[in-house]
Amino acid sequence: MTLWDLVERRAAATPDANMLADETGRHVSFGQFKGLAERISADLAAQGVRPGSAVTWQLPSTVETLALTAALARLGAVQNPVIPGYGQDNLDFVTAQTGAGLIITDLAQVRPGSGDVPPPAGADGDPVRWVFYTSGTTADPKGALHTDASLLASASGMARALALTKRDRVGAVFPVAHVGGCGTWLAASLMSGCALILDSSFDLERTTALQRRERVTVGGCGTVFTQLYTGLQRENPGRPLFPDLRVMTGGASPRPPSLHEDVKRLMGTPGMLSGYGMTEAPILTMAAVTDPDEKIALTEGRPGPGVEFIVVDSELRVKAPQMMRGYADPALNAGAFDDDGYLRTGDLGAVDADGYVRITGRLKDVIIRKGETLSARAIELDVLTFPGVTDVAVIGLPDAERGEIACAVVVPADPARPPALAAVVAHLRDRGVPPLRWPERLEVAGDFPRNSTGKVRKDELRAQVAPPSLCSLFPLPSRH
Repeated sequence: MTLWDLVERRAAATPDANMLADETGRHVSFGQFKGLAERISADLAAQGVRPGSAVTWQLPSTVETLALTAALARLGAVQNPVIPGYGQDNLDFVTAQTGAGLIITDLAQVRPGSGDVPPPAGADGDPVRWVFYTSGTTADPKGALHTDASLLASASGMARALALTKRDRVGAVFPVAHVGGCGTWLAASLMSGCALILDSSFDLERTTALQRRERVTVGGCGTVFTQLYTGLQRENPGRPLFPDLRVMTGGASPRPPSLHEDVKRLMGTPGMLSGYGMTEAPILTMAAVTDPDEKIALTEGRPGPGVEFIVVDSELRVKAPQMMRGYADPALNAGAFDDDGYLRTGDLGAVDADGYVRITGRLKDVIIRKGETLSARAIELDVLTFPGVTDVAVIGLPDAERGEIACAVVVPADPARPPALAAVVAHLRDRGVPPLRWPERLEVAGDFPRNSTGKVRKDELRAQVAPPSLCSLFPLPSRH
């Protein structure tokens, strides 16, 4: 089964049912989506795209973007979706590594063709058709190699846990270029017949009005969004934010312990159904609508079909049908898998007697901001370019809105003239560093706590920094 197979089957089963809606008031049925994807595939074929062609695209969350995804799937291309927050340096890196022959960064490049529609590509076995990049723990992004089957396994497990049907309308607010967008949620829509409500750029007031107008039944789609909606509902207690809502979903970033009860009380759903996964293996677990209340509140749900967890030295390791084939850079594979073929998640956790998974921490040196995984080392290298900074350590700190923020702790060359956060951010902006890699908080230190080998003890450093109320926060522009 391929993604394009799902497009054809759903268009045949419910051709007139609404599949997509957006902020402009546009509505697209499953049949119309198939037709649009076919016409785009004709244009791509005329440009030389063939089975196995490497294509990189970096586009906003629109109907045409998802149709492009389906068109590339029809042609059997190897597509590399890049989230909008990636700057030019990262875009150059991934296109060089994938060998992309076509790079699409403007919706004007997504054109329905007038020529013959090429037949769907055949495939022997289950070839790699996707490369999704994640910042991981190094300065350079890491490309996870996926097949149609791995993404469909992710979608199937999520759709089952959430009990998705053709009556559901999903507030899909995170970038469709994310593995959870053009991969998991697109496939889940095609499997279940549910509709996706898109917004090319997230704005709380406008996006909420859109989802209310479109009668959303599945909201959230990420912890940070669930928090924002819950906060807005708290400010308007007499009017249900989403009158048709049946479930709120979360995941992709740490959640405050109080969020579950807030969602139940304010949004009128069974709490927030959380999932756990990563670019290398999306939606490994998902809380289900039938789960007991305490499990929904305290865990990430149970593993999906075929997912097997083991715990080694408190680290979760996994084998799963949604697991990547490996990295685009094969040199990274030795550290990614153990000798028995389990993926090292880098996350600390446990699996209880009932099979529910709980995450307790991370081995990886990353910050998860608004559901996006950022390399602390990459931010450190950027901050080190600021004149007068001799050393820096970047740590993630809890934040009610973003999940986590990046705090840069710097050692100044002149302790009498420490740098200010605004000056550092202005410097990074002038250098062309994307907002994705700007710290939101800055602390000054004389030195760092270190272990016997000289490595910074970030756990101790995190415990030593001042409360947020004593520091100024530099607001980031919206990237959704």
